Amino acid sequence: MSDQIGIVGAGAAGLMAAYRAASLGKAARVFEKNKRAGKKLLITGKGRCNITNNCPMDELLANIPGNGRFLYSTLYQFNNYDIMDFFESQGVPVKTERGNRVFPLSDKSFDVADALLRSCRREGVWFSYDSPVREIMAEGGQVTGIRLQNNEVYKLESVILATGGLSYSMTGSTGDGYRMAEGFGHRIIDPRPSLVPLETVEGWVSELQGLALRNVGLTVFNGSGNKVYEEQGEMLFTHFGVSGPMILSASRHILDWGYKGSALSIDLKPALNEETLDLRLQRDFAKYSRKQFGNSLADLLPKSLIPVFVRLSGLPPEKPVHQITRSERQSLVQLLKGIKLTVSKARPIEEAIVTAGGVSVKEINPSTMESKIVKGLYFAGEMIDVDAYTGGFNLTIAFSTGYTAGSHA
Repeated sequence: MSDQIGIVGAGAAGLMAAYRAASLGKAARVFEKNKRAGKKLLITGKGRCNITNNCPMDELLANIPGNGRFLYSTLYQFNNYDIMDFFESQGVPVKTERGNRVFPLSDKSFDVADALLRSCRREGVWFSYDSPVREIMAEGGQVTGIRLQNNEVYKLESVILATGGLSYSMTGSTGDGYRMAEGFGHRIIDPRPSLVPLETVEGWVSELQGLALRNVGLTVFNGSGNKVYEEQGEMLFTHFGVSGPMILSASRHILDWGYKGSALSIDLKPALNEETLDLRLQRDFAKYSRKQFGNSLADLLPKSLIPVFVRLSGLPPEKPVHQITRSERQSLVQLLKGIKLTVSKARPIEEAIVTAGGVSVKEINPSTMESKIVKGLYFAGEMIDVDAYTGGFNLTIAFSTGYTAGSHA
């Protein structure tokens, strides 16, 4: 069929694009190299799928530091509220949690993927699994079809590339779309890991591997020493450095600095100011006045953190608590309010939640997602040089750009 639209990639963006195109009467065919659709979608949000964020448009755009302005038009065509309405209409009730994060009421990402597949099948979308695409064919600046790895050729009116970035490569995101776009002369902005765990210079973090800290404060400084981010929440120590929700968010704020040389300050007691924390220490020290310093912190810190904290304090662990001076106690307060870590680098892009970089937005029509270089070629999702913070914003981008591409292809 020469009037078919081909969608390369059956992730969040590709499925939404296929549904939208088919709902407008187009013959849509999805080519997916995996054996099933939505492989990455199923693992998002720790299997719960944070589908969008229930916030006003200005806040939505503010949470997309990677070329958010480019998405202005597409978000007005299909925004976060439209996304919620879509899933509700497909039998997936949603709920809003802390930070306006929106999840399916069932807490199951499978329900989200299944709703997309059902809506596609209802509209007559064809699916070709185990069908990796070798090339997109074009003549005279116009897309004419695609060729699969097995040399099968499909004549197509237009093609939507929705192959994802480079993160979570085990789900099939291996940069295929970049190569195809580059073949037409598109500029690929160097793909970099975003929303990614961080490695640190300090080796003592490995001693705390597996320790999760909740309700702690985090302040992030870029390579020039400027404060760029503050949050209170959860983090995790690993054998290489730090991870967890706060750290993933923090990573995007220092991405443009190349990560290296950036610094983290962890406030172990953000609910207490220095004066109140000093009084708390005095009470604990009075309680354990007959003990050694190394054995006096059980009420204040997790057990595995105590030896590291004592070492960082510079005080001898065997020092009697009643001999700790006022200035030494105040130094302990400072340490509790700001344990310092130096970032050496980000973890590999395969471990990142999203990819920053991709097809340059300067070469894509923001109202239609069509290539400015070759007619009939459209882009959607993570392979475009747009990215956002955590909180459902990246899936919002995928659904919105997919919908827009499907509308205009």
